[in-house]
Amino acid sequence: MQKKSLFKDLYAFIPLLFSGLLCIALIFLLWQKFETEPQFSETLVELASVFISISGVVAIVILAYLIVHIIGLRNNRNSAIGTLGLVTQKMHYFRDIIEFLYRSKMWLPNLKEYIDDEFEGLNFFEVKEFYKGKSKIAIEFLQENHDFQDTENLYLEMKSLLMTSPKEKRIPETITYPKVYNKEIVSKWLEHKCSSGLWYYFGYKYATFKEALNLEAVYERHQDKIMTLANSIDATAFEDSSFNEIFLSKLGEYMSKEVMPKLYEFQNQTGEGLPSSIKFLYAIFMVLIVFGVLLPIMALLFALPSILLIVGYSLTIAIIFLMATSVYPFLSREAKA
Repeated sequence: MQKKSLFKDLYAFIPLLFSGLLCIALIFLLWQKFETEPQFSETLVELASVFISISGVVAIVILAYLIVHIIGLRNNRNSAIGTLGLVTQKMHYFRDIIEFLYRSKMWLPNLKEYIDDEFEGLNFFEVKEFYKGKSKIAIEFLQENHDFQDTENLYLEMKSLLMTSPKEKRIPETITYPKVYNKEIVSKWLEHKCSSGLWYYFGYKYATFKEALNLEAVYERHQDKIMTLANSIDATAFEDSSFNEIFLSKLGEYMSKEVMPKLYEFQNQTGEGLPSSIKFLYAIFMVLIVFGVLLPIMALLFALPSILLIVGYSLTIAIIFLMATSVYPFLSREAKA
C-alpha cells in the first residue's frame, strides 16, 4: 500500500516537474531570441493580446468550475450539518442512558470505589492502548487480579462514553452535552468500539456475566426513562423493547453500527476544508490572472522591460501544459470523490 501511494504521489508530481522545466526552458530560449533578434521585442508586444485572451478565457472557465464546485460543497456541508445535529442528539440520548446505568447499583459491591478511587485517573482508552506503554497505571491495572468478573472493563467503557475528551480523568457530577462532540473523543469511541460492550456483556456473553450485572437494581423510574430515551433514538428499532439484557444488547449494537460511524463521518464532512484539487485549480487561476493577464497589460501600459513579457508568456504556456497533462488524474480523482 505504501509503494502504491508513493507511486501515485510521483505520478501526480511528474506533470508539475515537466511544466517547471518547460517554463525555465522557454524563458531561456525566448531571452536568447530577444538578445539576438532586435525586432523580436515587437513580436512579443504583438503577441500580448493573444496571450491575454487565452489566459483570460482559461481563467474564466476555471473560475466558473470553482464557483459551481464550491456551491456544491457548501450544499453538501449544510446537509451534513443538519444530519450531524440529528446524530449528535441521538448520542446525547445514548449518553443519558449510559449515565443511568453507570450511576446505578447494578454493579458488584466495591467495583466503583476500586476503579474511581484505587485507580483514579485510569480510563478505558489507556487500558485498550496499554501496549503503547504510555500509561503505567493501565499496565498496573491489567496485572492485578480483579474480583469483579471482568465487569470492571464494562464500567470503564461506560465511563469513557460520558467523557467529552480522552484526557479527562474523572466524570463530573453533571454530564456535559456539547453542541458538537470533540473529534478526538469521537475517534477514540469509534476506534475502540465503545458501546459494543453492551452487546458483549448483555448479549453474546450474558450467561457468563448475569450474576455480576444486576439489572433489577436499576430503579424502575430510571428504567422507564431509559426506554423513553431509546425510543427517542429510534422509535422503530426499539418500539417493542422492554428494559432487559436483550434491549441493552440491541442498543449497544445499534449505537456501534449506526450512530457512531455516522457521527464520525458527518463530523468530518462539516469540518473539512477545501479539497486539494480545488486549491490546485485556484493556484492555477491566480497564476493565469497575474502572469497571463495583468503582467502583459502592465508591461504594455508602462513600457516595462521585455523580460516581464517573456516570463508571463512562458508561465502561461507552462500552466496550459500542466493542465493538459494533469486533466486525466484530476478527472479520475473527481470521479472517485
